[in-house]
Amino acid sequence: MPVFHLHSPALGLALGLALLTPARPAQAEARAPLVIGSCGLWPHARCQGVDLRHQDLSGLDLAGADLRGAKLARANLTAANLAGALLDGADLSGARLNKVNAPGASFRNARMVGADLEFARIMRSDFSGADLTAANLEASKAAFSWFVGASLRDANLQEAKFTTTNLQNADLRGALLRYTIFPDSTFEGCQGCPTDW
Repeated sequence: MPVFHLHSPALGLALGLALLTPARPAQAEARAPLVIGSCGLWPHARCQGVDLRHQDLSGLDLAGADLRGAKLARANLTAANLAGALLDGADLSGARLNKVNAPGASFRNARMVGADLEFARIMRSDFSGADLTAANLEASKAAFSWFVGASLRDANLQEAKFTTTNLQNADLRGALLRYTIFPDSTFEGCQGCPTDW
């Protein structure tokens, strides 16, 4: 290490520390906030009825967002954070929601035909009246969620965890229930629900 003869001790110390500090790799650029139309997509956004069909919203933090009545058909919400979000009456047909984090979210009367919720974390969420026909909920965690009057016909529920879930008046006819668990769940009026829990 070369010896530096500088007139200022502070400058010498700063230069010495700079030479001893290893170079840091360049920081990855942060993703710029996404704005579509007049809707800014960030936590607690107010975007009722917004048209987000086919949009790539993967990994976005939309916690607490109001997306009631939004058009999200075929949108990519993979690994997005929808904790506490409102999606009542939204159209999520064919949407990719795999690995989504949506505890406490509301999907009341949402259209979710063919939606992919594989490995979704949907604990304490409300899917009352939602249409999840042919949806994929494989290995999803739905503890304490409500599916009152929801359609899960022909859905893939393989390895899903429906712990203390309300499935009153739901329709599970034709659903794949391999290794699905329902401890302490409510089945009153449910069609296609297991009878051995």
